Amino acid sequence: MSVEREPSTEGALRVRRRPARTRAAVLVLHGGRAESRSAARPWQLAALRMRPFLRALEAATGRDDVLLARVRYRSRGWNGAAAEPLRDTRRALAELHGLAGDVPVVLLGHSMGGRAALRAAGADRVRGVVALAPWCPPGEPVAQLRDRDVLVLHGSRDRVTDPAESAAYVARARGAGARAGMLLLEDGDHAMLRHHARWHRTATAAVAHLLDAEAAPCELYGRALAAAEPPVLRPGRHTTSDLGPGPEPGPVREPGC
Repeated sequence: MSVEREPSTEGALRVRRRPARTRAAVLVLHGGRAESRSAARPWQLAALRMRPFLRALEAATGRDDVLLARVRYRSRGWNGAAAEPLRDTRRALAELHGLAGDVPVVLLGHSMGGRAALRAAGADRVRGVVALAPWCPPGEPVAQLRDRDVLVLHGSRDRVTDPAESAAYVARARGAGARAGMLLLEDGDHAMLRHHARWHRTATAAVAHLLDAEAAPCELYGRALAAAEPPVLRPGRHTTSDLGPGPEPGPVREPGC
């Protein structure tokens, strides 16, 4: 049975499953807001919507040697140049290293958490990132992704973060030397409620693949890496459609929970 342990008051790491011997680790990052100094709490919607992913990851990794944890933010907002969730993520990675040693880490982040995960991917122990509907504004740095594996999963009906900006980000990441790809979930929304099973299944399969490619091959990830334009995942199917752009995104609001 998994039991989450609260870190110290100053800690940024909350552990869900800690094996006796850790081979690898997965760190989960929830969303937030563009600007907010209010405290981040585990019962807020942004945090709650990542709980099914944690449960799915437990089933997907399916063994006792993968540590599962999430980042505990001090505040809900990115807050401009302060980039507070990024600082919290880096603290969590340092705490994780102290807890588990020099093991490979995969980051799974949604929205603002996707932005923080992608920014933090340059850390020595980070093997790759799975970013769900990430906030990737123009000019977001990509140099830290060199030699990293990156998969972006974005819904075509997202009105909070822009799938077109995610596609542009992936193209720039490839140019910087990342093994990057994107999948567009047809009719998917930002909250990941529509076709939630597809979100969970695809994300956890990608994480399992990044942890151990031989033990957990992932056809969708391979197609995303090879495609010039994001492959489209059609509802009710288990394979990608013909390669090509998805529906045009609509108006985009600032990221929120």
